[in-house]
Amino acid sequence: MRIIVLGGAGDMGSRAVEDLAITQGVSLVTIADYNTAAAERVKQRLENTVAKVEVRRVDATDKASIVDAMRGHDVAASALGPFYKFEAPLIEAAIEARVNYVSIADDWSAVRDALTLHDSAQRAGITAITGMGASPGMTNLLACHLARGMDPVRRIDVSVYQPWSAGGGEAVLRHLLYIVSGEVAAFRGGKAGMVKACTETHRVEMPVFGERRLWNLGHGEPVSLPRHFNQIEHCNFWMGLGACAGLFMSLARRGWFAGDKAADRMLRLLAPLERFLSGDSPALSTIRVDVWGERDGKESHAMACGAGTMRDGTGLALAAGALALGRGQLTTTAAGVYAPESCIDPEAFMDTMRSKGVVGYSDTKMSSVLM
Repeated sequence: MRIIVLGGAGDMGSRAVEDLAITQGVSLVTIADYNTAAAERVKQRLENTVAKVEVRRVDATDKASIVDAMRGHDVAASALGPFYKFEAPLIEAAIEARVNYVSIADDWSAVRDALTLHDSAQRAGITAITGMGASPGMTNLLACHLARGMDPVRRIDVSVYQPWSAGGGEAVLRHLLYIVSGEVAAFRGGKAGMVKACTETHRVEMPVFGERRLWNLGHGEPVSLPRHFNQIEHCNFWMGLGACAGLFMSLARRGWFAGDKAADRMLRLLAPLERFLSGDSPALSTIRVDVWGERDGKESHAMACGAGTMRDGTGLALAAGALALGRGQLTTTAAGVYAPESCIDPEAFMDTMRSKGVVGYSDTKMSSVLM
């Protein structure tokens, strides 16, 4: 199997590269990135791996270079953001190159726009999976696991607590500035709609950190999960950040970070602080997924949670998705654009992630492993 990782020199993409390069059955991993110096450093760490590792320069704004780089590979795995700009164009490039595609796209609008390309991908015989990271991605599949036996599923809440020191660099900060700005996708009362970000809040018990305050932000789960659970009434994404989060959210509500120019200004302030706080050992991030519904005619609730580095959770989930796609181990044989819950078996995914050291729990003390 030949896999190209777009944005493969970055924090998340390089973790996928590391995992794919040591996987039996993978013959080539191409690190495709604009920053070839960083890509070469990743390559140097991966001498004598199962797969051959190559470096290729790509420019996300140059579709022809992306199409040309993708050709000759079995799967294109993307960690190349910002996804609100590049996800749909990258899927269009994969369609043109006739290469299957998977990405960690997490912006709500990126997932929405990607799913509109389903028919085009189907006509080309290409399968694309959008939102295959930790959140969205792992969270979607945990929701499917928890929903087993529920009929109907009424509500899904995805909660993320990601302190400023969790790492990820400028790409993660740019994503954050986007998802706190303006109106974001929501699913309430059985209908898709838009709600202003950072205007709703609640407190929830999170693993490692205890009870935390979270806000409504813009992620992919409220876009895709209601398409899978067709009787669902509510789907929410909540996120907290740690120190000074209340002030940050207040500024976001006032539009301080809206638009690329404002985001660029804020990045110049936040990026050095994030690098200082994260250091060489980024803090843990935590996720929690709650599902409510009916089981055997009675109200039912199930919860899953976990903790780990954002780099591991996101990069390893991308690698798992790329392998499932390349091996033809999906729950559908039809081409098209899918969210993870519509094409990946949650139990098989969880087994794969456990083998990589990523474990889910059914209690916030993380004493009971999710089965």
